[in-house]
Amino acid sequence: MNLQEIQKEYDLIISLGSSCSPAINMRRYGLRRFAMPLDWMISSSLGDVNRLLSSRFNRFMALENLSRLEETHFFLNDGNPVYDDPARGSLSQSHFIRDSMYNIISAHDFPLIPNVDWRAFYPAYRQKLDRRITRFWASLMASSSILFIRWSASYEQVYELREIVSVLLGGKSFTILILNPSEHLPVSRELPWGMEHVCALEVPNDMNDYANWDYILSGIRLK
Repeated sequence: MNLQEIQKEYDLIISLGSSCSPAINMRRYGLRRFAMPLDWMISSSLGDVNRLLSSRFNRFMALENLSRLEETHFFLNDGNPVYDDPARGSLSQSHFIRDSMYNIISAHDFPLIPNVDWRAFYPAYRQKLDRRITRFWASLMASSSILFIRWSASYEQVYELREIVSVLLGGKSFTILILNPSEHLPVSRELPWGMEHVCALEVPNDMNDYANWDYILSGIRLK
């Protein structure tokens, strides 16, 4: 599929990572009504996301599989920054918490509070994540046309994703948009994958380039 073919109206648009950037730009374009499970996470490999979907999120972010990494980021409330000191513009920090079962990292959900262990925030996080997972499945089953957006994936991983989604949706219409970054590429261009239900683009290697997202998302709409 080419880009022009997928620039149309959908019942539901879902970010599959690999970072927050797809969700941020979907929100800029009014293509996102609520938070999905992977919106504010880091998933380096689509293969891990495929396993997650195949298992229907079984034991995803289960406490026994979590560990704290050294990296930190900003604490967000569904993508909105939280401030330690709003008057000074001081942003709250968050822990990187990794799920060893799926190799997926929560980057914005566990606030970094001096002398408070990150596990203290797990019960509230678990409730939030369960709500998002429940909403994900309910929206998926209620929608007739669905677009999945993923930053960075191999041909083989996308082929596997397409098969998984076909089974999950049971014949419903769906499209997968893949954005593969490439160094020194000035503008986006289509990749000749020739895979049904899939539009694959090679894009400039800057997921925060709004101009590139504008080019890609222009014409894509929510019903």
